[in-house]
Amino acid sequence: MKLAVVGGGSTYTPELIDGFARLRDTLPIAELVLIDPATERLELIGALARRIFAKQGHPGRVTTTADLDAGVEGADAVLLQLRIGGQAARLQDETWPLECGCVGQETTGAGGLAKALRTVPVVLDIAERVRRANPDAWIIDFTNPVGIVTRALLRAGHKAVGLCNVAIGFQRKFAALLDLAPSDIHLDHVGLNHLTWELGVRKGGPDGEDLLPGLLAEHGAAVAEDLRLPRAVLDRLGVVPSYYLRYFYAHDAVVRELGGKPSRAAEVAAMEKELLALYADPALDEKPELLAKRGGAFYSEAAVDLAAALLGDGGPGPASVQVVNTLNNGTLPFLPDDAVIEVQARVDRSGPVPLAAARLDPLYAGLVAHVTAYEDLALDAAVRGGRERVFKALLAHPLVGQFDLAEGLTDRLLAHNKEHLAWA
Repeated sequence: MKLAVVGGGSTYTPELIDGFARLRDTLPIAELVLIDPATERLELIGALARRIFAKQGHPGRVTTTADLDAGVEGADAVLLQLRIGGQAARLQDETWPLECGCVGQETTGAGGLAKALRTVPVVLDIAERVRRANPDAWIIDFTNPVGIVTRALLRAGHKAVGLCNVAIGFQRKFAALLDLAPSDIHLDHVGLNHLTWELGVRKGGPDGEDLLPGLLAEHGAAVAEDLRLPRAVLDRLGVVPSYYLRYFYAHDAVVRELGGKPSRAAEVAAMEKELLALYADPALDEKPELLAKRGGAFYSEAAVDLAAALLGDGGPGPASVQVVNTLNNGTLPFLPDDAVIEVQARVDRSGPVPLAAARLDPLYAGLVAHVTAYEDLALDAAVRGGRERVFKALLAHPLVGQFDLAEGLTDRLLAHNKEHLAWA
């Protein structure tokens, strides 16, 4: 099979390459195409990818191109990992919201809206070109904000699935704490992208014993430390929230913290410079340890599992069960069918079908409904543009919600993103 990676010049790509090489029996790739307009970085990473494949005995061919149409031609699946505006735009997303006393983060709040506005039009153009080149190809989106981007793709009729590494990260963490194999851990993972809760940690499958109460009792301190939330929060809730819930549950404390230290974008930019120097070494034939600090842990394994399920032979046997971003279609009855949720789903060649989800407590359902409404307005602003649509999306966001804040954030968002917004 042929896979294409749009954004293949990312410093994160070697993590993906490593997964493809190690799991070649799960996903037998004949050709992997890395696509990126940044040709100098692309060739650097393409050369490292070939060395990783060679070292691990992968027979597939790695090619590179800046020509999107040529790269996706004949591809069975296209993975999207884009950052429109690069780390410079991310730095802005993380800083100007702080001027209004709001969290500065690349996927959550006002910064997340800015990223959506920059990203959705570009992704929709790419998807149309993929559809023209090969209408049967699956699009796997890892581009943030994954929920909004996936919703845009599905609303436009594309064969798309969204993917995030939060769930697989929790699965691996909990398996290690419980001394189990990751395959023995099934998460009752429910919510929206970057707004999820683990309602259960089951042994063996969806109907297995719930290990969550014991996990929290014995290892709650370690889990809380990873989430950077007080242990008491986990004990009182009895569930494990995504670490992105910290922006909601401890918003003001996070704003104070972010205002007193270098941004994550600055840290990543420095890290990327060091990674590129490592990648340039012709003797390097494996992903360097530094890459683990870049973010996106276990994405390669999740991507391999998802692509393998979508591109499988369709023969008899159970479908793969994985956490994905896909259409609600009644799974969470308080949301519209066309909302994109992040839940466990059975995945095969026909696509994902969500498993039945536990009823969400109003404590969580209310926030999910609120953010879904924001995402609807954010998508409208991303597709149609206009200052008033941006303002309404910000006003609807639970981390903004005030007229004066929304006005100030709108002005700053537009001022910092004019070069990326054709209508601004």
